[in-house]
Amino acid sequence: MAPPLLLLLLASGAAACPLPCVCQNLSESLSTLCAHRGLLFVPPNVDRRTVELRLADNFIQALGPPDFRNMTGLVDLTLSRNAITRIGARAFGDLESLRSLHLDGNRLVELGTGSLRGPVNLQHLILSGNQLGRIAPGAFDDFLDSLEDLDLSYNNLRQVPWAGIGAMPALHTLNLDHNLIDALPPGAFAQLSQLSRLDLTSNRLATLAPDPLFSRGRDAEASPAPLALSFSGNPLHCNCELLWLRRLGRPDDLETCASPPGLAGRYFWAVPEGEFSCEPPLIARHTQRLWVLEGQRAMLRCRALGDPPPTMHWVGPDDRLVGNSSRARAFPNGTLEIGVTGAGDAGVYTCIATNPAGEATARVELRVLALPHGANGSAEGGRPGPSDIAASARTAAEGEGVLESEPAVQVTEVTATSGLVSWGPGRPADPVWMFQIQYNSSEDETLIYRIVPASSHHFLLKHLVPGADYDLCLLALSPAAGPSDLTATKLLGCAHFSTLPATPLCHALQAHVLGGTLTVAVGGVLVAALLVFTVALLVRGRGAGNGRLPLKLSHVQSQTNGGPSPTPKSHPPRSPPPRPQRSCSLDLGDTGGCYGYARRLGGAWARRSHSVHGGLLGAGCRGLGGSAERLEESVV
Repeated sequence: MAPPLLLLLLASGAAACPLPCVCQNLSESLSTLCAHRGLLFVPPNVDRRTVELRLADNFIQALGPPDFRNMTGLVDLTLSRNAITRIGARAFGDLESLRSLHLDGNRLVELGTGSLRGPVNLQHLILSGNQLGRIAPGAFDDFLDSLEDLDLSYNNLRQVPWAGIGAMPALHTLNLDHNLIDALPPGAFAQLSQLSRLDLTSNRLATLAPDPLFSRGRDAEASPAPLALSFSGNPLHCNCELLWLRRLGRPDDLETCASPPGLAGRYFWAVPEGEFSCEPPLIARHTQRLWVLEGQRAMLRCRALGDPPPTMHWVGPDDRLVGNSSRARAFPNGTLEIGVTGAGDAGVYTCIATNPAGEATARVELRVLALPHGANGSAEGGRPGPSDIAASARTAAEGEGVLESEPAVQVTEVTATSGLVSWGPGRPADPVWMFQIQYNSSEDETLIYRIVPASSHHFLLKHLVPGADYDLCLLALSPAAGPSDLTATKLLGCAHFSTLPATPLCHALQAHVLGGTLTVAVGGVLVAALLVFTVALLVRGRGAGNGRLPLKLSHVQSQTNGGPSPTPKSHPPRSPPPRPQRSCSLDLGDTGGCYGYARRLGGAWARRSHSVHGGLLGAGCRGLGGSAERLEESVV
């Protein structure tokens, strides 16, 4: 009996403990220790009776339902510091006894609604050190009543499921530090009566909404437990919105102010309460008066400044608050959009900007230009009622019907920026008073209106977007029967067309390049010719002077044939100041050439460089006359 029993026990132990793991069976509770084993996935042969399973510091990348199937007795599951990027739906579906789940230090980016379904008795959930950017609103629904410890620190969260967190009555510790949270909804922690620690360190909170939870930190005897609150490392804007927090007086915290500039860097709890101030709203700019055609869209704009930024509201001509509806929409930045205007929308609108320091108002007048009526449709001087033109002509005509003889609407001669709209005359049952063209493009959903006289059957659309798809509808407007009746609109037809792509710039660019190149070439040729001409003149002048009349200086006397030296004639000196007189003696040749060439040479040098030698040379030659092949100068 002994050998079979031993074999049975060995076989049982081998099946219960995976090969790379260590199993401990203490006090009827089995612990499977698989940390630091280099595992790429959860071992499939883990004993289903395991109470504690440690899989930390491995390389597990994904979790699915088969990994923990039938492990109903598992209480503690540690998956810290792995490479988990995905948790399949109901991966923990069978872990009904799980109390502690550690998923910190992984690579989770998102938690879906079914990622954490199953552990209905979970008390400790650690998700810190991941890359979480989104948590589905219902991710914590299965353990709202049992969770006591929630750690979401060191993630990329801008929003958390506040509704779920606020419904955890047993929550003791909430760590939200080192995230990107920039706002807390009012009353987010109002129901957390058991919360004893709230860590909001190093987020992007500029202000905190009043919450009775924070007042529990002032009194150690407070019921049920004092709150340890930390919100340092946030860019707190110390204005009147944080005055309630300043009055709590928590000298143990080290928060500082980030703004306004006068309080930046100062210790939050040391700033006097009187310096937590706000600035009332101021309307910086707004629409003064706006005219629109009946049926068109109206945009009323209003911008306000203040500290904190004011909240914008609009009051209509009937003294009622204008809210979002199918026809009107109020944007947070102060813009009021009325999609389809009618005569009843005309009047004075009031823009109201409010913040804790006060309010400011501005009046905006909206005028709706009614479409004209035919002479047979209304009483003289009567004002027509609002048009029933809708924001989209195709849906506006639903139930309206079309004319008895519906002409085709065509768009031809389409270019990159224009198109010709054509339609037939038709035989409408009611007289057509004018046509209205409505169109928009795939680049801009703004609906554009064009009014066309009833006598026209063509209209050229201009300033279109190149390479865009357009939807166009044509409506016929008929006069109302009386001043209080609505203007009747009938859909004639719709068309779809696409503009041509923008003309490539290569041809135009080539023309510009060729034109510029030709201009540069012609200019270069002209400049080169001018330079050559100038250089030629200079070379000619200098060459003539050096070749024909070489100058030879004699410091003693003029050269003669042995006779006495001729007495040179004296000439009066010229300006510039007098220089030693020089004489010109000719050995051979005629004297007429000397005079003519010397005069030209002297004039050229006098104009260009005012040479003294040239002036004296010209004066000497005028007195002597004659010509010679060689001109000699001597200093007398």
